[in-house]
Amino acid sequence: MNESVLLLTDFTPSYLDAFQQIDLQSFDFVKLFKKSLSLESATKFLLLVEDPKAMLKMIKRSVRLIGAAGGLVRNGDGDILFIHRLGKWDLPKGKIDPGEKSKRAALREVEEECGIHVDYLGPKIISSYHAYEMKGSVVLKKTNWYEMGVNKKPKLIPQTSEDITDAQWVHPDRVGDVLSNTYGIIKDVLEKKAYI
Repeated sequence: MNESVLLLTDFTPSYLDAFQQIDLQSFDFVKLFKKSLSLESATKFLLLVEDPKAMLKMIKRSVRLIGAAGGLVRNGDGDILFIHRLGKWDLPKGKIDPGEKSKRAALREVEEECGIHVDYLGPKIISSYHAYEMKGSVVLKKTNWYEMGVNKKPKLIPQTSEDITDAQWVHPDRVGDVLSNTYGIIKDVLEKKAYI
């Protein structure tokens, strides 16, 4: 939800510093999303529920769900592939075509967006959810992120037709430079693989 986060949980995490708890009885995902648009800064919303997975299913049924897939790609030197799109650093990803498998879509999107050939397509790292508005309606994008690798250090060709203005191999020691201008979801993917 923009830069705000909705946590669905059956307990209050001790590590959570500041959050706004949402009342389950009055919870409406679309209204919460619209509220997040008017906030001056990112907010952590906490929704305590008995069954977080069931609540996520209910949210997914309440809005249009879009499937996407992408990759965390490393080259032969151990560098990580980042793209620059719409003013932020990101990982390559895109929508899943009808009938296409998620893993295949991730591979296709990475290769199209960066002009490379992926040599290794590994396991799924994490799934992330991102809400946004499209044509006046709230949609929820579920992105499956996969581990990928390429041999050596191929030249990158950003897909400018997809608003990608740059693509770079970033050494893990320099990932901090990217983190200052990226999305929370990208930080989650990197954290899952212990790169931050």
